[in-house]
Amino acid sequence: MHVYEDPATWTPERVRPKGQLIARFVLTVLYTPVQIVMWIVALVVFLAVGLVTEIITVFSTSYEQGLFKAMDRVMDPLSKWPKWCVSWPELRHEGDSAYYRARVEKKVGRWTKKASVPHRQGKPRPPVECAIPLRDYRGVGGWYVAQVAGAQGWELRPTDVRKEVRLWWSAASRVDGLG
Repeated sequence: MHVYEDPATWTPERVRPKGQLIARFVLTVLYTPVQIVMWIVALVVFLAVGLVTEIITVFSTSYEQGLFKAMDRVMDPLSKWPKWCVSWPELRHEGDSAYYRARVEKKVGRWTKKASVPHRQGKPRPPVECAIPLRDYRGVGGWYVAQVAGAQGWELRPTDVRKEVRLWWSAASRVDGLG
């Protein structure tokens, strides 16, 4: 944590009213099929455009790269839930700090397992940065994420704890001889 950051933001989020959670959950249930249909339609459109313009992509790599960038810009937001969505576990466990502690430990443990895999020649390097979203630690606060991550070898990156806690795998800075 940096000294200049407000310590009040590292505390658990306030418990949301049950009525608000239920309304958000109902809206999530109604919105999810719409989001899935939009994702499928966007995928079909990009596949159709890709098939129609296959001849162009053979001769132009910049067109292909542009098509992939456009696809990423459209598909990435459609593959994530909006921040207002509430899942069934969030509805059931709102205010349960033990549930959120376990959730943070599981998430950080998964990232630690991915990051600690030794690098092998010809394979992509393991991830050295990650972000734990607010949805995973809202009941315990960002300070708990920092505590758990620090114990597993992670360092904090500049972060907006109201959205996510960004971490960096400190073991990645050592020289491993593989270049």
